[in-house]
This record gives sequence, structure tokens and C-alpha cells, in this order.
Amino acid sequence: MFSKLPATLGLGLMSIISSCSTVEGTNRKQLMPLPDAYMDSLGASAYAEMKQKDPVSTSSAQTQEMLVIAKRVAAATGKSLDWEFTLFNSEQVNAFCLPGGKVGVYTGMIPVAKTNAGLAAVLGHEMGHAIAHHSGERMSQQLLLSGALLSVDALMADSAKKQLTLAALGVGAKVGVTLPFSRLQESEADTLGLMYMARAGYDPREAIDLWLRMDKLGGAPPEFLSTHPDSSKRAAALEEQLPKALQEYEQAQKMATVPLT
Repeated sequence: MFSKLPATLGLGLMSIISSCSTVEGTNRKQLMPLPDAYMDSLGASAYAEMKQKDPVSTSSAQTQEMLVIAKRVAAATGKSLDWEFTLFNSEQVNAFCLPGGKVGVYTGMIPVAKTNAGLAAVLGHEMGHAIAHHSGERMSQQLLLSGALLSVDALMADSAKKQLTLAALGVGAKVGVTLPFSRLQESEADTLGLMYMARAGYDPREAIDLWLRMDKLGGAPPEFLSTHPDSSKRAAALEEQLPKALQEYEQAQKMATVPLT
């Protein structure tokens, strides 16, 4: 784990993270994310706490459906992370993937996802955030502003820092803090997720239907859509990417599109 850094070492780290890396799958230049070991520790710590405090679904049928889809999409990313999947019992229309491959789906997402392919689109999008190191990129930006890197234990022990950390990891709704991914990162996760679901054998055309259903939900937009690009532009972007996604789909072991339980 990382402790608070001496000034010279902190300056050295800030020099490193102020350089750029490239997002695999989109070739976007991004601010160098914080080291995987550090971010994975934050993700594992946050995930363990969520599983202790938040109710886990008791539906074996829904849990098994989610696991089958999540494991296929995770395999399609080509990344051997320490994947873990949990179905939380909550009306939230949401899902997340923390650094290191810690995935959570809320039962409120099931009727909106509607089909196995719809849920694959959700999971692909969330895994896209993790594979593209979006949380690490965002925390690098914060580090450049604050100049202090604290240990995982210190971050999780301090109430104020803990809320901001969880929000940065993408689970801010659980702690009353909103620190959403940027629209650029959301669009990038859409792109990656579309390819992941197609490689996993789920019809990528179902992703467009999913986003349209999400957009039509009554009341305030769900957290999942709070900072996403305008729905019409998003649908157009997905349409443009469909030919490439369909090529991936044609080469995959196809899964029939069926309703979720």
C-alpha cells in the first residue's frame, strides 16, 4: 500500500502521472492513471464494505443469470482481472465495475435491461470504465491538484476523504456525493462496452434499444445516465459503431437474446 509520500517522491510521482498513456481499444491519450495496485486496493476495499453494508439479492435465478452474462463479457475484455460479481438488492437502476474487476449490479437494472443482451450492454459499459482506467485517470487529476497520495487505509478511515474516494471510483450515489465520469469517458465506455458484448456473443443492436429504454424512464434520469451524452447523439454514435461491432458478433459464439427473469 501507499503511504503519504515525502515531498521529493510525491513530486516524482506527479511528474509521472502528468505524462500520458493510451487507452487500449480507442487509442485515446489520457493522463497517466494511478498505479493498478493502488487502484485495485481501493476497489477491493470499497467492494468489501459495500457487500457488508448493502443487501445482496437472494434470488438465485437472477443471480445466476447475471453471473453467466458477466463472466462472458469479462472474458471478452481479454483482461485477467480478479473478477468478482455481486447482485445487490436495490431499486437503483444502476451498475458499476470498480478497479480490479469488482462488479456490482442492482436488481433495479434487471427490468430495464430486459434481456440478457441488454444486461451485457450495461456490464460491457461498466467494465469499459475499469479497463480504460477511468477511475485512476480521474484520481490522477485530483492528485495533481492536491499533491498528496494517501494509503488505502487512510482514505477509507477518513469520512470526508472516503466519500470522495468512493465517488471517484464510481459509487458516489451510495454515499451522497456525485463525482461522475466525464462525458468523454462515458462515450469511451460505450464504445468499449459495445465491442465487449459483441465479442461475448450478445447482439450489439440490443445496446441501442437499451439506451432508448433508459432515456424514457420517468422522473429524474437515473444515475447511470446522469452525465452521458445527449441520447440522440449517443444513439447516432452507437449506430456508427455497429458495423464493426457486428463483425465481432459474427465471429463470436452467439447467445440467443432472451428475456431476463
